[in-house]
Amino acid sequence: MGTTETEHTEETGSNHLLADLDWCLAQASENQRGALWRSTEPGRQLDAALVRVPSGAAVPEHTEPDDDVLLLVVAGQGTLHTDTGRVALATHTLTWLPRGTRRSITAGPGGLAYLTVRRAARRSMCLELPSDPDLLARLEEREEQTEGGEPACMLPRLCPTCGAPTSGPTPPICPVCNTAWTA
Repeated sequence: MGTTETEHTEETGSNHLLADLDWCLAQASENQRGALWRSTEPGRQLDAALVRVPSGAAVPEHTEPDDDVLLLVVAGQGTLHTDTGRVALATHTLTWLPRGTRRSITAGPGGLAYLTVRRAARRSMCLELPSDPDLLARLEEREEQTEGGEPACMLPRLCPTCGAPTSGPTPPICPVCNTAWTA
């Protein structure tokens, strides 16, 4: 396969190839880290990412408080560290991380690449305003009377690379896409 993107038709919801993970890995440099590919299909209910961790590098400890995560190793080896102990990761091992699991990952000598899958970011962060101008005006008037001030902005709590939200302090590395969280 020479591409990682395929056509998607929302109307049909048709099955289609999302990515050739071997091709994505072959295109990455030896020291490249972070997400090499991400699911981007509109209307999806799952988020997936192919993540590469170079030899000896680590993904810092983090927690996904709301969602279970599946982690499928597609290349290399490493170690998953959790509160309950260590799990050896090797090609084709599949690990389930229940929501709330604190974890970190250390890549082995040849590096590590894994596919992570979790529930897609919830739409609750996006407001859908009414299209009727009169209804919108009444809503805005009511908000000004009852709310006061400007609405809270979630942007500082969203990963600048993939848009994943954080529920606590800003992490040094995004737990979803494994890229550095820059302010």
